[in-house]
Amino acid sequence: MSTATLTPTEAVVTATPRRRSHLPGQKPFAPLRVAAFLVLLLLAIGWLLPFLWAVATAFKTEPDAASGDPSWIGASGPTVDAFTAILSQGNVYTWAFNSLWTAAAVTFITLTISALAAYAFSRLDFAGRKWLFVVILASIVVPPQVLIIPLFYQMLAFNMIDTYWGLILPQVVAPAMVFILKRFFDAIPIELEDAARVDGASRLRIFWSVVLPLSRPILASVAIFVFIAAWNNFLWPFLVINDTTLMTLPVGLQTVISAYGVQYAQVMAQAVLAALPLIVIFLIFQKQIVKGVATSGFGGQ
Repeated sequence: MSTATLTPTEAVVTATPRRRSHLPGQKPFAPLRVAAFLVLLLLAIGWLLPFLWAVATAFKTEPDAASGDPSWIGASGPTVDAFTAILSQGNVYTWAFNSLWTAAAVTFITLTISALAAYAFSRLDFAGRKWLFVVILASIVVPPQVLIIPLFYQMLAFNMIDTYWGLILPQVVAPAMVFILKRFFDAIPIELEDAARVDGASRLRIFWSVVLPLSRPILASVAIFVFIAAWNNFLWPFLVINDTTLMTLPVGLQTVISAYGVQYAQVMAQAVLAALPLIVIFLIFQKQIVKGVATSGFGGQ
């Protein structure tokens, strides 16, 4: 049938190309893709089941939690007794404020130091620049646990034990973040900075008004990951803080120990309370977190 004999509607339908549901040369249901999806699904279920079991155990009574019954709901039904006991035994709200304050301070200071250092390595030419950057790269592979004793003696010499500064300052050095930000700054066209320099902008002005606005996605990713790491940090706050009013939430919850032995429901309730703020943060910033893992190499750490 020639196009001359088609009605206008038929001609439009014939001329409109069909949209591909997949890329050219790619099978929509290739066996490898299905297998990869099934493997990822199994891994996701394997990661999610322990968390769901912890939540279910937290809503059981202590006898039901210790009975060994594998049911998701205890024989006595769901209860919030474990959460009530945890909230009544310790300064949970004070610990939560300490965690929020220290994590926010660590994030702000780390982001400031890392961004300035990364910009200097990316744009400035100074003596020893290459060797100093090599030292920073080498320090990435140093386990943080190796530095615990030197840092503790340093804080002790500075009289910073049982202080917020003793808790915050050792966590603000992040060589990996310097490397990631430098790699992003290297990709910013230098012509933009040259144009600002012609207009009379100083180096600091260029950094503040040109580089940082263009770096908002990577800065958001770095900030989120630094905040999560600072919130979850247990070992350093456990060593440097003895005052219960200065403890962070992960450390403070561990001090709530019953005199009647291990209380499984309360232990799970502690874990849920400690993880709840991070779950909220992930739900709010999940796009930035996924983008940061995909583009910045956080997943390899």
